[in-house]
Amino acid sequence: MTAQSPTRPAPNPRRLPQSLIGRWVMAVRPWSLSLALAPVAVGTVLAWAATGRFNGLVLVAAALGAVLIQVGTNLYNDAADFERGNDGPGRLGPPRATALGLLPGRAVKLAAVLSFALAAVCGLYLAAIGGWPIVLLGLASIAAGLAYTAGPLPIAYTPLGEVFVVVFFGLGAVGGTYWLQTGALGQTPLIAGLAVGLFAAAVLLVNNHRDVVADARVGRRTLAILIGSGPSKALYTALVIAPILLTPLFVAPTDRRPVAWLVFLAALPAVLLARRFSREPPGPGLNLVLKRTAQLQILYAALVCVALAAQRALTA
Repeated sequence: MTAQSPTRPAPNPRRLPQSLIGRWVMAVRPWSLSLALAPVAVGTVLAWAATGRFNGLVLVAAALGAVLIQVGTNLYNDAADFERGNDGPGRLGPPRATALGLLPGRAVKLAAVLSFALAAVCGLYLAAIGGWPIVLLGLASIAAGLAYTAGPLPIAYTPLGEVFVVVFFGLGAVGGTYWLQTGALGQTPLIAGLAVGLFAAAVLLVNNHRDVVADARVGRRTLAILIGSGPSKALYTALVIAPILLTPLFVAPTDRRPVAWLVFLAALPAVLLARRFSREPPGPGLNLVLKRTAQLQILYAALVCVALAAQRALTA
């Protein structure tokens, strides 16, 4: 007798968006856009704390470019996953616009390409500020966004998804933003990028842990499938706790006043969320954990920014 995948009821038509705008909002997944904005915010405030200045136009362009890449990735994933048969009637995650027939897949893919193109326009300005490193980072980010669910071996179908998330939503985003604001790069922004990126990896791990049965059925080999349930739970705990422990490495004590302690206010929510994740079986119940993990990253990033601002004020 084989284990059955937990299923969720079919979406209530009355709860689905009726307007065209609402359908596109569903496809964009607004709750996930903070994953793109948090590293830009941390990188900008980190640069300001170090130098006492920042370029507002660079901040806007970097934030807009990051959001557009995230939107493009979400849209392409919405259409491509359905085409590969991974978003059928038994989908456990939040409903997808293409799979439900709310939007045609061709239009969603076209919108994804348009989003990437607009991100490239932002990148032209940023490249003029940051030079060839920003050109390479921007091209790599767009390529990774497309490759996440496109091509013969999409990143989302391998155990490398969490690694790519740390690289692009952590190290690259924080480090790139810091470089744009200061023209320099060092250990401090990279450690900060690692901390922010680990939360993004935790979000993806929840998503993949929820879908282990459905993903295995369509040939995916995600990290959650590869390592199994117990190690996935332990890894999630590490991913949400480690950033807090890393914080004193880039929010330094100031005149014997360790402002990094502010970030430890995120420790209790992180522990409670890890406990919830460890007790929740793979299935639709993890959708709330998914969004709470994204919100935990927002809390962490906000606390980091406050701590960095306090550090700057104490040293001014």
